[in-house]
Amino acid sequence: MTAVLGPTNTGKTHLAIERMCGHASGMIGFPLRLLAREVYDRVVAIKGASQVALITGEEKIVPEGARYFLCTVESMPNDRDVAFVAIDEAQVGADPERGHVFTDRLLHARGYAETMILGSETLRPLIRRLLPDFEIITRPRFSTLTYTPPRKLSRLPKRSVIVAFTAAQVYALAEMLRRQMGGAAVVMGSLSPRTRNAQVAMYQSGEVDYLVATDAIGMGLNMDIAHVAFASLAKFDGRRQRRLTPAEMAQIAGRAGRYQRDGTFGIVQLGGEGAAAFEPEEIERIEGHHFAPLSHLVWRNAALDFSSMPKLVATLEARPPVGELVRGDEAVDLGVLKRLAGEPWAMERAHGVRSGMSRLWAACSLPDYRKTGAEAHARLVGRVFRHLTEGDGKLPSGWIGSEVAALDSVAGDIASIADRIAGVRTWTYIANRPGWLGDAAHWAERTRDLENRLSDALHTALTQRFVDRRTGLLLRDLKMRGGALRVAVDDDGTVAVEGEPIGKLNGFRFAADPSARASEKRLLLAAAERHLPAEFSRRAAALVASADSAFELVFNGTLPPAITWNGARVASLHAGRDTLNPRIEVDADVASKRPEDRARIAARLKAWVAAVRSRHLAPLMQLAGLTPQFSPAARGLVVQLVETMGCLRRDAVAAQIAALTSGDRRLLAQCRVRLGFAHVFIDQLLRPEPTRWRLALWAVAQRSALGLDALPPPPAPGRVTIDVGTDVVPGFYDVAGFMSVGAQAVRIDMVDRLARAVHGIRDGRAPFVPDATWVASIGLRPDGFVRLMRGLGYRLRSVDGNQAFAWGGARTPRTAPAPVPPPSFSPFAKLADHPARSAAH
Repeated sequence: MTAVLGPTNTGKTHLAIERMCGHASGMIGFPLRLLAREVYDRVVAIKGASQVALITGEEKIVPEGARYFLCTVESMPNDRDVAFVAIDEAQVGADPERGHVFTDRLLHARGYAETMILGSETLRPLIRRLLPDFEIITRPRFSTLTYTPPRKLSRLPKRSVIVAFTAAQVYALAEMLRRQMGGAAVVMGSLSPRTRNAQVAMYQSGEVDYLVATDAIGMGLNMDIAHVAFASLAKFDGRRQRRLTPAEMAQIAGRAGRYQRDGTFGIVQLGGEGAAAFEPEEIERIEGHHFAPLSHLVWRNAALDFSSMPKLVATLEARPPVGELVRGDEAVDLGVLKRLAGEPWAMERAHGVRSGMSRLWAACSLPDYRKTGAEAHARLVGRVFRHLTEGDGKLPSGWIGSEVAALDSVAGDIASIADRIAGVRTWTYIANRPGWLGDAAHWAERTRDLENRLSDALHTALTQRFVDRRTGLLLRDLKMRGGALRVAVDDDGTVAVEGEPIGKLNGFRFAADPSARASEKRLLLAAAERHLPAEFSRRAAALVASADSAFELVFNGTLPPAITWNGARVASLHAGRDTLNPRIEVDADVASKRPEDRARIAARLKAWVAAVRSRHLAPLMQLAGLTPQFSPAARGLVVQLVETMGCLRRDAVAAQIAALTSGDRRLLAQCRVRLGFAHVFIDQLLRPEPTRWRLALWAVAQRSALGLDALPPPPAPGRVTIDVGTDVVPGFYDVAGFMSVGAQAVRIDMVDRLARAVHGIRDGRAPFVPDATWVASIGLRPDGFVRLMRGLGYRLRSVDGNQAFAWGGARTPRTAPAPVPPPSFSPFAKLADHPARSAAH
């Protein structure tokens, strides 16, 4: 018989597993269901599943012929005769709540070949007095544990565990780590083993570099921990708020370091008054593993008398046989028993009947997983006992089914899911009690499946709340200096790093995910800058190779007009050497790319503008090219017509028109120029798309002179009459091909058509009634039509009470509109100042 004592990371549990596997049979009792499951998996890998059993309060896997048993201490069977028995973390025998079970196993559980007690060095004097036949072996720690000064949360090293003692503080720390470091795993005693395993696995795999936990990590969880940071050094132990003992501090801090890799511990600085701090003496004891020995273990009588309620209570409250053993606080099971003792119906069923009293005590032993307290828990226990002592002595399947169904939901927040898991654990425990259920195997399977589903949902909820996988990836990316992470761009432009979306790429413009926090957006932009150059080069090549149909001029009045590629903006138009030749300026997002890519993009856009301009504005381009062939007098007309993009008031160039030669008129006709009654224009350019381009190019050339950042939008396609805004931009409607008539404007080809029709029917100056179809075709309101006719030289008359008009002769406008001067840098400006043109005037 051996007691193996020492601090954490001494390999005590590993030694016990090796010794057990060397025997024909064996059993080890662990303080946690999670540890029992972990070791069960290890032993199964060695001995095979058919030889290994797992027994906990909520799970039983006992193959027929099993020889090795991994159990929680409370679930260790007393009727198994095995060669090897070990009790892990035996110092828990000093715990006021659970200690009596550990003490009982320590005093009475024996293997017929070998017995091993594993625990802290603080057990040494008690083992010598209580178990003098045991040989004590001390094992040194494999690695060194060193104190480091307090650090801020953001300065903690990777692979750190932050320890707190309330769920609220654990959640608050995890939330801070999510914001600052990308996230953290969470481990608390209230989590189900499956959830704890999933959270630990997330930490172990490196998906997160930090773990926030309660002191639940102090009991043998084997993790890759480099540093343990305490957020507090005090906890509520069920009776009062108190400071941790140095031994408790060491049990938690000892999780740092693994095998021969050293670990550190310290305080995390959270600000505020009363911050936690280690005393120099505590640091010395933790580093040197020197702690005050335990003076006693908690004991409760295991030899119970079920002949009557008073005798049962008396034996439960019996005094310890030796001074090293003390009674603990009143446990929940004893408190529930005393409450049911006051229920007449319960005493009637239990009093004087040994099996009834025994069953009552078994029901009282049902764990209070929901931590509802003895009063509330007694109601559930009472109902269980009532069913066990009536009918066939089994719990009704209908009742169990309704209770389990009420818990079968994975919706809700973390607290509600965790509460359901605690409720399911109660029914899992009941399903594993022998003789309590008619179909125990069915209910054990159903409750275990439900607990697994709830545990997975809780893990998902914890991960969603406390892990920002994207931020974690980007932080690691910065430290790896790029190139190591997989970056993908979806067809819709979504950019993802290792599957996590960071934003959208629209053309060459990257926009960070709008849902990201301000601090996170800097990481997203940095990641895009590091990982997207290759994508930008690919897109530059695709742009250069694109057909003309992939590009579009976007102009709705806002300046400067934009050029898009596949719907994404890449450039804009600005004033160039003249109206027909704007300057193309690629956007900043494109300009910041590689110089060779930028040059190729600019050249492609220039070629596209030239091609589209030649297609939509062909007559105007032809007219500009033929300028030298016109007579000197006609050149002034051509210059102004080109500068106003093919639309010009006739009265503004009446002198030039009068001086036109037959050759000039032939050239103008060749270029589709019409010398209308009120305007000189190129009718082909009045179509929607040429009009949009003409307005855009004119606006770019005149932007500085007009001092505008926006114009009215181009007229809607197909409209011959439009409403005129109050803030009229000089020259806009003329270039658009419309003639202003009060609050409305009419397309000039329709004005010319009306003028020709009227001229064809009038008889000198005799009044005439206009055809109703004229008014309908123009689309003007009555007062607007009168204004238009006056502008064409007609006077309003009345004939037999009908509205009529009579020719009054061409009228000179009160204020003749001055032509918009061409820009000083335009080559047409030189033609305007040519001596021949002056002579023509």
